[in-house]
This record gives sequence, structure tokens and C-alpha cells, in this order.
Amino acid sequence: MTNEEYTQHYLEYIKYEKRLSPLTVKNYHRDIELLLEISPQKILIKLSIDDVRKSVSSLHARGLNSKSLSRMISAWRGLFNFLNQRFNFTHNPTLGIRAPKGKKQLPQTLSVDQTMKLVSINDYTFLGIRDHAIIELFYSSGLRLSELINLKIQDINFGEGTITVLGKGGKSRIVPAGKYAVDAIQKWIGLRNKIKNISRENSPLFLSKIGKSLSSRAVQYRLKIWAIKQGVPENIHPHLLRHSFATHILQSSQDLRAVQELLGHANISTTQIYTHLDFQHLSKIYDQSHPRAKKK
Repeated sequence: MTNEEYTQHYLEYIKYEKRLSPLTVKNYHRDIELLLEISPQKILIKLSIDDVRKSVSSLHARGLNSKSLSRMISAWRGLFNFLNQRFNFTHNPTLGIRAPKGKKQLPQTLSVDQTMKLVSINDYTFLGIRDHAIIELFYSSGLRLSELINLKIQDINFGEGTITVLGKGGKSRIVPAGKYAVDAIQKWIGLRNKIKNISRENSPLFLSKIGKSLSSRAVQYRLKIWAIKQGVPENIHPHLLRHSFATHILQSSQDLRAVQELLGHANISTTQIYTHLDFQHLSKIYDQSHPRAKKK
């Protein structure tokens, strides 16, 4: 079999059996193609640990950070584990390979005041009403971008103020939606119902003026437009609102497990990054408030 045939079998496995998202499958495909492109050895069955190590070094020299390299290595390792099990490959050249350690960066967040400024949209045009609902929902429920653009009206329980979200790995979770988000969504649905030629049952909640699904790039662009309009001097993107949601909840509740459930993290270690952000917040308050912490 060729490299392409082995790779295709693996991609079908992670798509249909592992139920990874289309975006993750696309990224894994790209990572595997990149390995074969830069590796000294171009044939999967002949790749050695030294080939993979050289590939990692080459990518690191190009400026790829530790996080990106770790994801690539994970994709490569998954491929060879699959080939070992399904096609009786006798070696796994990714064993023992680790990405170089990188500087740990905490996610950027908005302050509460900045967030309130961003969501306080008073624009009653089509785009204003739709985008207000989008931004309120991002901050109210901590959704990922892919979760928001795939959301449907029937996923919302207006009576209970909850939303059923299909997250990573095809796992669903129920998250609360605040009053402001629910009100903004209901106003948007009233306007949405006037769009012609759309499916009332299966089309996404958020649509363009002509009834088309919104792309990830379109939502990202609209957020940046509103940041400028609202005078929020930050690089606004959907995950920034997710980070801000998690940080503000944790600062108020100190309940890490609840934040994990709300974000849909499979492992609490992923959520623990927000404890570092919370500690930064507490440290800032300490420095500003404690008599012995004040600098002359």
C-alpha cells in the first residue's frame, strides 16, 4: 500500500470510529503530509526514530512552537499506533519523541469592564442584532467557535435557559445561557425568521443575510469589527471570550470542577491553566492592597 492509502485509512478511522471533528481530521492530515514532506525518509513503513527526530528539529528551527510540535507528534504517534494495530507495522518511530519545551504562556483574557463594554451593543440593524447575540452567547456560555457556528435553534431550551452543545469528539454537554444572551438570541430569531428560503429545522442558528451558514473566518472578522466599534483595545477572537468566561467564573466561584464541566474539558489539567490566571488576579490585588506589598 502507498503512503496515501495508509493515511486515508487512518483518517477514516479517526473520523468515523474516534469521532474527531472535521477540523481535527484536517489538521492531522496536514501534519502527516508535512512529516512525509520534510523527513529524510519518504516512505511510512521505512521511517526511523532518527527521521522523526530530525523532522522535529527542522520544524523547531523554522520557528514552530512547542504546542504546535506537540500536536504534530501526537498526530504522527496516533498514525503509527493505528498502523501497528491494523496493518501489523513492526515499529513506531514516534516512541520517545517529545517536543522541545517552550515558554508557558497564559491565555489572554478581557477584564470584566472590557467585556461589558464589548457586549453593550446598541445596533438594531441585521448585523447588529445577529452579532450582539453571537457575542453575548460566546461570553455567556463559553462556547468554542465550532460549537457556536454549528448550533441550531432546537438546541436551545428557552424555558430552562440552557443550550445543548456538541463539543470535541462528538461529546454533548448542556451549558447555561444567561438572561442577556437568551434575550439577544430571541431578538435575533425574530429577525432570522424573515430570511427567505431557509430550512427551519436543520439550518444553523446564525446565518448571513441570504440564509447561508457563517464560516469561522466570518465570525472572527465580525468580532474584530465590534472590538473596534466598541473601543476595546484588544485582539478580540472567539477563544478570548471563552478564556474570559472561564476566568471570570473561576474568580467568582473558585470551583474548578464546575468550570471544567462548563468548558467541556475531558481532563481537569486542561482547565487548571485558569487557576494560574486567577492567581495572577489575586497577586495583583495583593500588591495593590497589602500594606507590606506596596512599593515605594
